[in-house]
Amino acid sequence: MMNFKLFVRLPLLVLLSVMAGCGYLFGDDGMFRDKSQDYKQSPELKVIDVPPEKSTDALQDIYPIPNIEQSVVLAGEFEVPRPTPLVSGAADEVVRIQKLGAESWALVAMAPGQLWPQVRSFLSAAGIQVGRVDARAGIMETNWLSMEGAPMQSRFQFRIERGVQRGTSELHVLQMNQAGDIAIWPVTSDDLQQETEMLRGMAQYIANSADSAPVSMIADQAISATGRISLQESSQGDTYIELFLPYDRAWASTAKGLEESNFEITDRDRSAGEYYVRFIGVENEEEDGWFDWLWGGDEEHPLAGKEFMVTVVKQTDEAVAIRLRPREPDPDFDRRQEQALLSLIKGNIN
Repeated sequence: MMNFKLFVRLPLLVLLSVMAGCGYLFGDDGMFRDKSQDYKQSPELKVIDVPPEKSTDALQDIYPIPNIEQSVVLAGEFEVPRPTPLVSGAADEVVRIQKLGAESWALVAMAPGQLWPQVRSFLSAAGIQVGRVDARAGIMETNWLSMEGAPMQSRFQFRIERGVQRGTSELHVLQMNQAGDIAIWPVTSDDLQQETEMLRGMAQYIANSADSAPVSMIADQAISATGRISLQESSQGDTYIELFLPYDRAWASTAKGLEESNFEITDRDRSAGEYYVRFIGVENEEEDGWFDWLWGGDEEHPLAGKEFMVTVVKQTDEAVAIRLRPREPDPDFDRRQEQALLSLIKGNIN
């Protein structure tokens, strides 16, 4: 009996001895110390000097620090501004079909890395075979399909691009008939009805399964989710919106953005790239709403009723600059108010 008790106590003594010696293994001076904070003491090393004939692709930063898009700040004293009305529109819906002329696309409120596996999942669920995939370019192409009621087979190309707003994507569908030169995709779909039906079907599928959307790391890294719009400041000190869209679409998107930002468009001159607008101000749908509580009762926005001119100027084939200024000289209209209104418009352009 005594031998059994001694046998049981020996492991306990060994365990206590090991625990008592953990300081020698896991403490700050132990063999297996915590190294998670060592990066704070890491010195900055010089950039490796690579011979001109060698590639430097492998020396890129693994975790680059992105640029801050909204970097416009006011010089001098800072006055806390009134709150800008919350943007509306794109964030309220997961998927919206948009159209400009004969072109249609789906605006999706998710990053390209989330949209990519959704497209693949739709094709798999529909039994559509994929013929070519290029995740880095955001392109997926199907094999030839026999469409109901169609005299010839078709195939489709799905192209995912970053949306105007950060964290959004655009899904474009292109259709081709099995006729003529099938080695080159057409500029526009051979059958617009088939394109529309495919786009609507995929949009509905994405909307229904958005809550469980996985992420494709390859597509997410290749297709930037930073958006195509930002506030910039010129060398003259004025603020403007930089929008990376072709002029025709930028002109139409600006009109929609103005209307959703509580501006009334009173006139427009497309040839001059000018919108004449009046700022309506904040419209509270319910009494004693959030803005009433914050601003104190029925106080009206200080810029409500003011008239402005908004210009859309082409910079390149893929970019425009959007500026705003009062219709009449107004010494009380300052840079802070200019930036507040432009920020409001920026948040509603898509």
